[in-house]
Amino acid sequence: MTSATHTPSSDDAITLEIVKNALGSVADEMALVVLRSAYSPIVRDSMDFSTAVFDRQGRVIAQGLTLPIHLGAFPAAMRNVIARFGASGQPGDVYVMNDPYTSGGMHLPDVYLIQPVFFGGSIEGYVATIVHHADIGGMAPGSMAIGATEIFQEGLRIPLLKLFDAGEPNHTLIALLEINSRMPDQLRGDLRAQVASCRAGARGLAQLIEKYGADGFARLVDALHDYADRLTRQAIAAMPDGEYCYDDFIDGLGDRPQPIRFRVRVTIAGDEVTIDWSGTDAQVPGAINGPFATTQSVAYAAVRCAIGVDVPNCEGFSRPVHVFAEPGSIVNPLEPAACAARGIMAYRMFDVLQGAFAQIVPDAMPALGEGGPSVVSISGRGAAGNWLITDGILGSWGASARCDGSEGIANPLGNLSNQPVELIEARLPVVITDYGFVPDSGGAGKHRGGLAMRRTYALRAESASLGLRSDRREHRPAGSHGGLDGSPSFNLLTRDGESMLLPSMPSSVIALGRDDRVCHIAAGGAGYGPPWEREPQAVLEDVLDGLISGRMARDLYGVVIDRGEIDPVATEAARAALAQLSADELRARQDRVFAESNGLQAALSFGTGEVRT
Repeated sequence: MTSATHTPSSDDAITLEIVKNALGSVADEMALVVLRSAYSPIVRDSMDFSTAVFDRQGRVIAQGLTLPIHLGAFPAAMRNVIARFGASGQPGDVYVMNDPYTSGGMHLPDVYLIQPVFFGGSIEGYVATIVHHADIGGMAPGSMAIGATEIFQEGLRIPLLKLFDAGEPNHTLIALLEINSRMPDQLRGDLRAQVASCRAGARGLAQLIEKYGADGFARLVDALHDYADRLTRQAIAAMPDGEYCYDDFIDGLGDRPQPIRFRVRVTIAGDEVTIDWSGTDAQVPGAINGPFATTQSVAYAAVRCAIGVDVPNCEGFSRPVHVFAEPGSIVNPLEPAACAARGIMAYRMFDVLQGAFAQIVPDAMPALGEGGPSVVSISGRGAAGNWLITDGILGSWGASARCDGSEGIANPLGNLSNQPVELIEARLPVVITDYGFVPDSGGAGKHRGGLAMRRTYALRAESASLGLRSDRREHRPAGSHGGLDGSPSFNLLTRDGESMLLPSMPSSVIALGRDDRVCHIAAGGAGYGPPWEREPQAVLEDVLDGLISGRMARDLYGVVIDRGEIDPVATEAARAALAQLSADELRARQDRVFAESNGLQAALSFGTGEVRT
């Protein structure tokens, strides 16, 4: 006689794995629809978007392989959807919002579209997309004005509204969105891509629900949440109990930046982890504040990196992860704090958590990387209308106990892609004159930090506006276990043969003229382990590959190379001498070699705004 209750068996485990992967496929199909149909380069080329699938309670059950920075972006938004619309939705409804303070958003350029999925006349799930729109209005092109002091200056705030009502588009709302954007064609096209993505996701989810039945599917989803919960708890329980603290800084805003402190305390207690940001600085009168949805996202991403197991992307994973941030701090600001450029805050939070978890699972966490992709925004107006590039410059990772840092790759939190040079030059009056690695920029170590990236933009229009979001000039990526820090970042403007060092994050846009050149050099990844412990053959190969200079090999790694060969006697003596130097002496030596290799002595010696020929 069989029981009417659901009892686990080996067949159930197989079914659960099938459903988990099927849900992931639905989310990934949604992502492909966005990628193939979006209009704006920041979506189509840089891939700044995310997709997700939810159960009938609004809990995440799958996310596409897109941005980890969006891992915690949906819970608050879904709570608002269910509280506002509940079971009153109709087939064909699509909800839209972007506001961090009323609707659970992250920043105004990130526009959410959420669609309920019906089966048997009831809402049995939801699908959603987040897309970073090229321009949503506000005081600066690209809607990321660093100098904004309140959210009202940053663009159009969209509370939770219906974009489609029972399948009928809200033309009034769409017209309002378009007229507030400098790039209305791109906004319209990207909204259509989001709608198409949601429809594809709704079809896929409905097919799964039909296969297993509404109640059967709900039981499987509950089991999936519990499975993710168990895996996460098992991984946390293997970590040593205790409190682990770490501090780091953002350089600050404007011409006279004041450092902004980030402080975290990670507590491991049994099978749960608490991430507490008490002691982090207060919110600032600039656009780098991060709404709590961002803070949660960063915490979830860091924990996933630290536990090192393949946990399903669902709500169950987050149950043993607790996040606290003081209201009014830069990581949990109060309305109406500006937050359009909150990405730099998120990347610094990830670095801080990386530093804390390196004390807990040192073999799993690398030294710090470039600190997140820098953003160069250049905009103008020509005969065909407004034009805009918002270009995220990818950087490098820090080295780890196992290997050198990777180069020319997205930050673990971002998972973005670069915009191809050919497409930039074909569409815009901008020429990329220089794009590549910066030699001698990776932090020296037993394992070397990844090299920094350099990209230079030359203007071919009569005028344009420049916005910048970068960091890690004063507070560089920190080395680990005796490895040295990565090199600092720079923004250089060259005009009429003279170069000017620009702030990391100017508080206002900078006017550009024809033939002006803007060069951004990202920070280098930090090293891991004492540099004199690096294999001499690896140092020689770096020299032959042009990654480091012969002087760097000698002065920082203690490897003496003569006519393409290692001199073993001189190398042994040089390494013995290196081991006697203090950390400050090693850092100063590395700075000199880096600056002289790249012609940046003036940039390291003079303050922002100093002009050097």
